[in-house]
Amino acid sequence: MAAGGSYRRARQLGRRVSLARLGKLFLWAAVTKNENCYHCGQPLTLGNPLLVRIDGEARAMCCGGCQAVAQAIVDNGLVDYYRKRDALPEAPREALPAIVEGLQLYDHADFQKSFVRSVGEDQHADQREASLILEGITCSACIWLNEQHLARLAGIVAVDINYATRRARVRWDERRIRLSEILAAIAAIGYRAYPYDAERSEQLARSERRNALWRVFVAGFGMMQVMMYAVPVYLAGAGEMTAEAEQLMRWASLVLTVPVIFYSAAPFFGGAWRDFRLRRVGMDVPVALGIGAAFVASVWATLRGEGEVYFDSVTMFVFFLLGGRYLEMTARQRAVSVTEALARLMPALATRVAGYPAQREGEQVVAGDLRAGDIVLVRPGETVPADGCVREGVSSTDEALLTGESAPVGKHPGDFVTGGAVNIESPLFVEVTQVGEATRLSAIVRLMERAAVGKPRIVELADRAASHFIIVLLVLAALAAVIWWYRDPAQVLWITVSVLVVSCPCALSLATPVALAVASGAMARAGLLVTRSHAVETLARANHFVFDKTGTLTSGRMKLLEVLPLGDADRTTCLCLAAALEQASEHPIAAALREAAGDAVLPAVESPSSLAGSGVSAVVAGRHLRLGRPDYAQAAHGRPLPASALPLLERADTVVALSSDTGWIALFRIGDELRAQAAALIAELRSGGRQVTLLTGDTAPAAARVAQTLAIDDVVADASPQAKHEHVRRLQAQGAVVAMVGDGVNDAPVLAQAQVSVAMGGGSQLARTQADLVLLSENLAHLARGVAVARRSLRVIRQNLLWSLAYNLVALPLAMAGQVTPWMAGIGMSASSLLVVANSLRLHQAART
Repeated sequence: MAAGGSYRRARQLGRRVSLARLGKLFLWAAVTKNENCYHCGQPLTLGNPLLVRIDGEARAMCCGGCQAVAQAIVDNGLVDYYRKRDALPEAPREALPAIVEGLQLYDHADFQKSFVRSVGEDQHADQREASLILEGITCSACIWLNEQHLARLAGIVAVDINYATRRARVRWDERRIRLSEILAAIAAIGYRAYPYDAERSEQLARSERRNALWRVFVAGFGMMQVMMYAVPVYLAGAGEMTAEAEQLMRWASLVLTVPVIFYSAAPFFGGAWRDFRLRRVGMDVPVALGIGAAFVASVWATLRGEGEVYFDSVTMFVFFLLGGRYLEMTARQRAVSVTEALARLMPALATRVAGYPAQREGEQVVAGDLRAGDIVLVRPGETVPADGCVREGVSSTDEALLTGESAPVGKHPGDFVTGGAVNIESPLFVEVTQVGEATRLSAIVRLMERAAVGKPRIVELADRAASHFIIVLLVLAALAAVIWWYRDPAQVLWITVSVLVVSCPCALSLATPVALAVASGAMARAGLLVTRSHAVETLARANHFVFDKTGTLTSGRMKLLEVLPLGDADRTTCLCLAAALEQASEHPIAAALREAAGDAVLPAVESPSSLAGSGVSAVVAGRHLRLGRPDYAQAAHGRPLPASALPLLERADTVVALSSDTGWIALFRIGDELRAQAAALIAELRSGGRQVTLLTGDTAPAAARVAQTLAIDDVVADASPQAKHEHVRRLQAQGAVVAMVGDGVNDAPVLAQAQVSVAMGGGSQLARTQADLVLLSENLAHLARGVAVARRSLRVIRQNLLWSLAYNLVALPLAMAGQVTPWMAGIGMSASSLLVVANSLRLHQAART
């Protein structure tokens, strides 16, 4: 199993697994090497085994994961691990460490149901994807290390890890590697991974805060006690304190500093040691070097009874560094709280009414056991356990976390209710339509998770800059040590420590991801859901907004205004034919036709098909019918419209034509109303210097009416999906950063083409999947607020990066010149990180204004 690696890696698994215990892992593989994997001891699979050459001998491996890890051990010069391991005789039944055996539980299909999903099709049918949470992440270098380590494993398709949320999305090929091997590979480099769920995430967050607070407490207590012994030495004049008294205080300071070093500062040394083993340079390296050098020098001076000691400085900047990390951690957890809150919305239990409507009381069942068609009773104050339709009762629901709308939403029989909404006024009997992963809430959480684990280009650039900065810092520290060695050897140690500690690559690394996480959470609270990682940055840079009309600038709740029969069929017959053709469509026009038809019996439809942006066709009672744009309907028979139909086409509404292969049947005039916030949104965008285009497939008169009302000068009407796509491409070729706002299946291609796209929350599922942001509330005022938050977040990121650069440009020369003491360096580094986080948290207020 890929849980190998050196015994030092295994020690990071949470339990201090000893070298002797790891030796149990593989002896029986050496004894029965033709039947078992040399790396993990598991039985070899049928067929030709995978081989790795170790110490000149080909060794058989059971899977690609073991092969990749074993090869990595060989390539990194760690073959001694196998030599030491094989030298320890243990029984075959004890081959696997208990913690590795426990990981095998994650390979069971039943266990994976809650957090693993199949994502592949056809040739990729064996691909799986899991959402994991990582424990032990301290900086962006940890993210990079995990991504690179996993990416090298055979069978891993994709890995994305988000610094702010500690969330990982891992995709793998089930035929080549198992989930337990992935988790063990993460453990092998000193981290722990768990399947993500809201409760587990909250437990880990609490544990992380508690452990960090204890470390801060120990460091703070040690600092205060050490200062009690250091101050008298500083204040004593010549001859006022005997050498024996001073030495006694040094020993007392040493005793008090030991727990600070070996407990409070352990994360710094652990992270640095991991980086050294893996030949990486992380942000813990300079801190560990500084703390370790000062402590070792102080211990040496205490043992010798001469020289300077720095126990007070060591404890002080450990305290300040840990305090800064603790505050940064709590701020980060607050920033990503929206996703966690959404994931916890769905209740664990539900009241199912088995004998409805005769029976009015129900029984408590697990919400996960509900099925489509079940009737549930939702009392006032309870949370709706699944998506459904109100069968009985009148009430209102609180959907603030789901849509950003603070006002309760009224619910009547026939209305849709969303799982996770809270019933406010009176009982509702709800028929379940979607459960589990199919609910709207689950879709929202998945989209937010997709955004959370992505890494925008601006974050990658900042991470790359931070990693280079650490190397430069180590070079500068060495240079300062050499210079001061020749200038004043007595000052070398504390100046070098100050240089190592005062710099703040943490601020550089935090500047972007924390701001984006806060901005995404703030926008989600306002009803604008970020579904892709680059969306916030790109929305802020967008200078050309392109809007669809129907369902976007208008309400999309279209009404049938007029029916004009053009043949022998009467109004009712024409309407029934049109509604029958549109039975499977999600488009607002189709909904208007079905609503107008009411409860009328619709004829049977055969061989239905659709052409996006044009219309639908089918065979009804032996006739081939077409419904859609007039030119699409005309292609069925080729005859021009009669003169009596021309006045209807000239009106500023949408006209849908129904025809057969023998001629015209009817025209339907359909219209909807502008959204109340549309005019204010367009005015705000234009006042901010952005260009606005109305791009619609509707007729020119209908488009012109909307454009005139909203003061939009650039109008493109009668546009097919291909024409919309080409129009956006032309804008981009002219240098525009295009934000496309649309709704409906025919908008999916153009949404994908735009640099950033926004889909209305009530639009088709395909459009929401293609979009980078989803306006859940369908309130255009929330889109305007989201644009403002995105622009402000970009300003905050620039401020953070500028501050980090300015701080380091000032602090490093001062430290190299001997103007910064170690304790001052600790304060400066912590304050720099905190300033970046505090500046990012201001975005919460931006979403409310």
